[in-house]
Amino acid sequence: MTDQLRFDGRVVVITGAGNGLGRSYALFFGARGAKVLVNDLGGGRHGDGRSSEAANTVVNEIRALGGTAAANFDSVEEGGSIVAAALDQFGTVDILINNAGILRDSSFHKMSQEDWQRILRVHLHGSFAVTHAAWPVLRAKGYGRVLFTSSGAGIYGNFGQANYSAAKLGLYGLANTLAIEGRSKGIHVNTIAPIAGSRLTETILSPEQVAALKPEYVTPLVAWLCHHSCTETGGLFEVGAGYCAKLRWERTRGHVFAGGGGLTPEDVVDHWAAITDFSEAEHPSRIEDTFAQVLGASANERST
Repeated sequence: MTDQLRFDGRVVVITGAGNGLGRSYALFFGARGAKVLVNDLGGGRHGDGRSSEAANTVVNEIRALGGTAAANFDSVEEGGSIVAAALDQFGTVDILINNAGILRDSSFHKMSQEDWQRILRVHLHGSFAVTHAAWPVLRAKGYGRVLFTSSGAGIYGNFGQANYSAAKLGLYGLANTLAIEGRSKGIHVNTIAPIAGSRLTETILSPEQVAALKPEYVTPLVAWLCHHSCTETGGLFEVGAGYCAKLRWERTRGHVFAGGGGLTPEDVVDHWAAITDFSEAEHPSRIEDTFAQVLGASANERST
């Protein structure tokens, strides 16, 4: 049986940690020996207002359990201030969990520019800002664990969430690149798509479903991905209600057209079945896997 995973001496920054998933993470890491910076703006689920109550409450809960924690009330849009607070309180950063988020759902034809921009500013730019501020610290120490929070809406799409979906899939792209850039510096970067009862899901799930999808069911995977002994990086995971699964891209074998320079739309139609046939699917994991196919087709074209 695996020994208990500990985080003694590690400094964890968690955004949006005043409620829901973030609160669950903060309590767990605090109980397992980490020093926790509990960041929460204290606003509503639409991004309005602010309050220190949520973050302070979680800090007090951690301290009551014998843990070490400090509160921060900055917006993730000013990510440098959040990281600076962690450095002032604890001297370093080891783990960053990008969790903060808001919702502004609307069908695309009714979506305002503000609805679009606000979601991207909080989710995508906010995660960028906090991570960009922490990145030099992690690089300098040759160690780090960074987690991004995507969503099934980003992976698959969801009616009324064009803004949210775009931001959430953008986070996965950001995480993939940072996993590549961070690998040689001991920085591991992963992405989760959690399903949990929270302020962000109570509008689309029944009260019974919200109650059943406890945030605490997501926390164990988060803890493992953030542990020093975990070597996973560049992964995408769906998690919720005791379910954990890793996702990957799947691609058909496709069709290579001889004499590609003369390719017509009618040629595409004639070979559509092969282009869309997943019966012998491949699983690309690097951009080089795409280049290999395209350059192979190009070499085939030059030889004809």
